[in-house]
Amino acid sequence: MNPDRLDRPAQIDIDKPDASTERGPRGIQSIEVGGQLLVALAHQGRPLALKDLAREAGMAPAKAHPYLVSFIKLGLVEQEGGSGRYGLGPLALQLGLISLQQYDPVRLATPRIEELALLCGHTVAIAVWGNRGPTIVRVAEAPSPVHVSMRHGTVMSLSGTASGRLFAAHLPASQVLAAVADAQEAAQMQQRDFQDQLTETRRSGLASSRDGVVSGVSALAAPVFDDQQRMVLSLTAIGPSGSFELSTSGAVAQALQQVAQDLSRQLGWRAPA
Repeated sequence: MNPDRLDRPAQIDIDKPDASTERGPRGIQSIEVGGQLLVALAHQGRPLALKDLAREAGMAPAKAHPYLVSFIKLGLVEQEGGSGRYGLGPLALQLGLISLQQYDPVRLATPRIEELALLCGHTVAIAVWGNRGPTIVRVAEAPSPVHVSMRHGTVMSLSGTASGRLFAAHLPASQVLAAVADAQEAAQMQQRDFQDQLTETRRSGLASSRDGVVSGVSALAAPVFDDQQRMVLSLTAIGPSGSFELSTSGAVAQALQQVAQDLSRQLGWRAPA
């Protein structure tokens, strides 16, 4: 027996996970630990002092500092000369821009409306702004679909549908009115009660319609925003008025808003401070 082997301490690879506790594909633990600093910077959205950044990442400043040194060398983090605070670096910004360019809002939302239709039990549609107004581009039918025209390419009324009111609430008024071909509808949209509806839509984050264009059909719509705070599409749930829950605190409303916010964050949207 070699005595040197008895005196030599066991060497442990800190980057190699314990096989007894490994779950799923093997990762590099030190990268995951250091990555919490990047997550904290992304969540805060502003440069932070070392002690504050370390606290947000759940580690001691002395542990965080070596990670930050390496991230600075890679361009993922940069340090302000005067204050010494740490913020996201040029490489992190480039990666973010490339990621946003790869995201198509409709492509991202399409599988989510299939999930929503099953969860809510109602038909769910995606509408985008077209040259004639809100236009349906995707439809996920509910297990018991509503018998209403919701084909791809259908243009929704701006004043009489949840999707239309949602776009009217979030797009510039000049852009909205330019898409209105009917003089009577344009006049209706200038009325005080309609403007009050738009104010409530912006406040609650949802637009609703009961027995609007089609009698016996109700709808709720939630907006999806991009990194410039622009509304890019609506998620609209449609169902029979007798069984459709229009409350903004109900299950359908909460499900719509949760998915809309998830999609917005993927597109770079940040909630107002």
